Amino acid sequence: MSDMVMHLIRSDVEDILVRALNGEQLGYDDCIRLMRSRDVNLIGKVANLLKERLYGKTVSFINNLILNYTNVCITYCKFCAFYRPPKHPEGYTVGIDECVRRVGIAKELFNIRQVLMQGGHNPDLRIEYYESIFKAIKSRFPDIAIHALSPSEIDMIARVERSSTREVLSRLKDAGLDSIPGGGAEILDDEVKAVISPLKMKSDEWLRIMEEAHRLGIPSSATMMYGHVESIEHRARSLMKIIELQRRTGGFIAFIPWNFEPNNTELKREGLVRYSSGGMELLKMISIARIMLNRLIDHIQSSWLTNGIGMAQLALHYGSDDFGGTLHGEEVVSATGARATTLTEERIVKAIKQVGMTAVERDNMYNIVRYFD
Repeated sequence: MSDMVMHLIRSDVEDILVRALNGEQLGYDDCIRLMRSRDVNLIGKVANLLKERLYGKTVSFINNLILNYTNVCITYCKFCAFYRPPKHPEGYTVGIDECVRRVGIAKELFNIRQVLMQGGHNPDLRIEYYESIFKAIKSRFPDIAIHALSPSEIDMIARVERSSTREVLSRLKDAGLDSIPGGGAEILDDEVKAVISPLKMKSDEWLRIMEEAHRLGIPSSATMMYGHVESIEHRARSLMKIIELQRRTGGFIAFIPWNFEPNNTELKREGLVRYSSGGMELLKMISIARIMLNRLIDHIQSSWLTNGIGMAQLALHYGSDDFGGTLHGEEVVSATGARATTLTEERIVKAIKQVGMTAVERDNMYNIVRYFD
């Protein structure tokens, strides 16, 4: 009898892990039990086996630019150190020409394949601002994918325009939007949102806008920001809502769990969160995501941005298949002062090779475009 089978027999979640290995889809109660279990290493082994069935030892990443186009925001989320209220002396909005210039520089220096465009909820920006940027980028750099504007930003644009979110999505797609990131989800439970982001859209609105995007042929990523005021039950409910939507639409192409960084945030100043949740929690969340999302969402990112390169390398053995992006120009996490928030292609490739895996560069839709021997 193999060591893994012997360990499964002794584990408090062995029945769940056996069903996962057999390809069965799991439910809320299974998710709760996995999150309560302390057998992180075995959960990680099973998650890694599921990942290797799909990708072997191959790990992907993307060369990309993050374009944080404005830090002006009227949502005032307590977990955010990036935003500035309107008329604040440190508030900014990047002009259309400057946005395109930055993309051009990143294309020339790093041969980026994606621009990830996110910012605050700025009530002074009309939809034409975004359309003009997208059209200009696509005109000059048609091979660069535009991965932009989370559901909460889409909601803000719709409010400014007094329009429907579906019409906003349709217009942005026509202007060049390729896919949308999963920001604004945090934890998809309104009990949590009432504490950390009371002025932001509710959970059902995030899910509705994501479904609208998927129905319009706009794929997206899904995210979970954990490690603040939420409970295990909140995490499980949030993940199950993503699973339920994916079963309906199939529009999520990746899932990205990342831990809350409390530095310079109101949650820390109020004493609600003192420390980040740490690396072991990352490995657990990565593993559970792989197991719960098996055959539903293929790609799980290792979240180096909030946990560092070392933990991201470990995550590659716990079910993650993607290292994420180079993130040139990132400003949101860097506002917490946590760590450097840009990596070069060379550093990512080296990090992947150091753990005995093969690095590949991908595009926005996770198609492999280059192998690194």
